[in-house]
Amino acid sequence: MAEIRAKAITMAAITVAFGLLVAALSTCTTARSAGDDSARTPDGTRAPEVPLERRITGFTAGLDPGADYREPRRAERRAVAHAVGLVLDGHPDRARPLLADVGFRLRTLTDTGTGRRYAELADRTGDGPDPRGWARVYVDLAAPVRWSVQVPHPVSDADTERLGARVLLGSPGGVLVLAGAHRRAGDGDAADAAHRTDSVFDAVCDELARRGLPGVQIHGFADGSAPGRDVVASTGTGRAGRPDARRLAAALTARHFSVCRAWVRDCPLEGRDNVQGRGAATERVPFLHIEFARSVRASDGQIRNAVAAIGTVTARWAADGAG
Repeated sequence: MAEIRAKAITMAAITVAFGLLVAALSTCTTARSAGDDSARTPDGTRAPEVPLERRITGFTAGLDPGADYREPRRAERRAVAHAVGLVLDGHPDRARPLLADVGFRLRTLTDTGTGRRYAELADRTGDGPDPRGWARVYVDLAAPVRWSVQVPHPVSDADTERLGARVLLGSPGGVLVLAGAHRRAGDGDAADAAHRTDSVFDAVCDELARRGLPGVQIHGFADGSAPGRDVVASTGTGRAGRPDARRLAAALTARHFSVCRAWVRDCPLEGRDNVQGRGAATERVPFLHIEFARSVRASDGQIRNAVAAIGTVTARWAADGAG
């Protein structure tokens, strides 16, 4: 009888232990699933993990001044801009058919460096250059969008695409608007995104300005164009960004950059004919037009310093928007 009772006690102990093991495994699985949810796309599938900076610079590496460029029709420009707005408002499913109608696609990607999710709006022909040369847009999905970084002359202004990608990744709540063609592509200045209002690039920037999102636009100049200067900082034709421009100039100076401040004295390359700057001025939205010397853009260490300085402004924009 004692032997039977001992066996029963042993079996009960085994049952309890097994139950605790199952419960622990269940808790672990639930926790892991909850962690995965932050890296999933709206349709529930896991977002592909990519080094986003490398993806962006891989795309721009294929941009060629001799490539074709097709000017988008007004309806096409408006469709992409409206789709960006829908993504910002949390309605990607409504954005997808709009994009599909104009040959774009919407993907969700997880950056391997930051772990944050980004929406990519791009030509659906593949991961190479867009044969029409329109634009690419990256939207931070991990935080409310509060600001934009704009790169109208990738490759032509060498390494501005690297700067733009790192600015996007450096602070939460950003949108990167990237021109889809070399500025010399097509005929004449058709693909010069900073000086044309009939581009997808400009339509998206207009949508962001209409929503009150401040922006920083990144350019590059040959060292001889502004001798003795590393950076030319301007607010274009507007005045709304003056406090932000002063803050950025101070941050750049603290990192040993020589900055020409266009609101203090005449500087070359002030960007007063920049059409995105004019659009932002019309909306009374802060706009910073920043030119970096080639020697800055040629140094990875200087790029890091430049991105850190810009981050003092974008982080503040994110914080101010959240408040």
